Amino acid sequence: MHPQRWLPDVTGPPRRLVEALRLAGPSTRAQLVERTGLSRATVSGHVAELADRGLVGPAGPAGQLPTGGRPAHLVALTRRAGLVVGIDLGRTHVRVAVADLSHQVLGEHVAALDVADLGAARVLDTVAGQVRAELARAGAGLEDVVGTVLGVPTPVLGGAATAQGTVAQSNILPTWSGSTPALELRDRLGVPVVVDNDANLGALAEVRWGAGAGSRATIYLKMATGVGGAVVLDGSLLRGTSGTAGEIGHVSLDPSGDVCRCGNRGCLELIAGGTALLQSIRSAAPHYGDLRALVAGAVDGDQVCRRLIADAGTNVGIVLGGLVNTLNPDRIVLGGELGGAGDLLVEPLRQGLARAAIPAATEHLTVVPGQLGAHAEVLGALAVAFMEAQRLTG
Repeated sequence: MHPQRWLPDVTGPPRRLVEALRLAGPSTRAQLVERTGLSRATVSGHVAELADRGLVGPAGPAGQLPTGGRPAHLVALTRRAGLVVGIDLGRTHVRVAVADLSHQVLGEHVAALDVADLGAARVLDTVAGQVRAELARAGAGLEDVVGTVLGVPTPVLGGAATAQGTVAQSNILPTWSGSTPALELRDRLGVPVVVDNDANLGALAEVRWGAGAGSRATIYLKMATGVGGAVVLDGSLLRGTSGTAGEIGHVSLDPSGDVCRCGNRGCLELIAGGTALLQSIRSAAPHYGDLRALVAGAVDGDQVCRRLIADAGTNVGIVLGGLVNTLNPDRIVLGGELGGAGDLLVEPLRQGLARAAIPAATEHLTVVPGQLGAHAEVLGALAVAFMEAQRLTG
């Protein structure tokens, strides 16, 4: 199968069934009737036809994305319908995952990489190599890929996930400013690629499969080295005019504070971001060398670690108050490495919200840690790939 021509000979009602399975994943025939508007007899007949062609089969019992248990009567697209690739670039890592269109993850690999210190060209050369390697481990090749989504830890201009997206003037990835990573990666791989912000992808994954499931209005925070954010309303990202909606890390808490890398003073990220917490702990407990260790120390009862995480949570809650008053969400999901602190971060954040938000805006609001951990962003990339496969391949 050529990646630019995804199932070109599947048309009419069978195509509607394929599209429904691509978007929703494994489904019962009754669900397919509801999602396509076709009759039960038509659905059953065309499912059998697609099964005869090897494009549809029973849903597998293992290795699925985190959507829960699966009864045996569900049907799903097979690997013959194509594969998608999700890529999560952090400041210090690259994570690649491969999935089929039944929403089954076939392989995932993470490697350390100094993304923030290297130019886009060198990083994307490495990413392209890792994509090829992960496909090979799954027994596949680039000819099987119908869509690839790349997540980057910086705002991307161009609205929705796009192949034309340009990295905004970036203080996180300064050497990437003005680059078009989706186009550059496509040139290296020869497959369709779109790019999006990593917090946006984490938000979509948590809403679809994690702690945001069932929510109509979710604020997602990625609390790691910095503080990123995204807003999902009725399943769709709120992006704003230039793609920066939800980025609360650069809200100023102290107009006379230190200068932030964004050019403002006293930004939330300077107070509650992981880099700031590690700077603060160096004098009191220098043996905590990274965020994972700091969070583990807090969970184990270290009072210095607990104080830093609690103060971060309180300050984030205060900044979130205005956003909660404006959007009136029903859920806040805390992701990133600091999100792993659980209630040690959640409870102070709730206290900060109580100080800054009006009671009516928080009456039906829940604040929860994310459920997908370090996999959230790459799973979000796969989620977008499932949605974008038809558009990408024409």
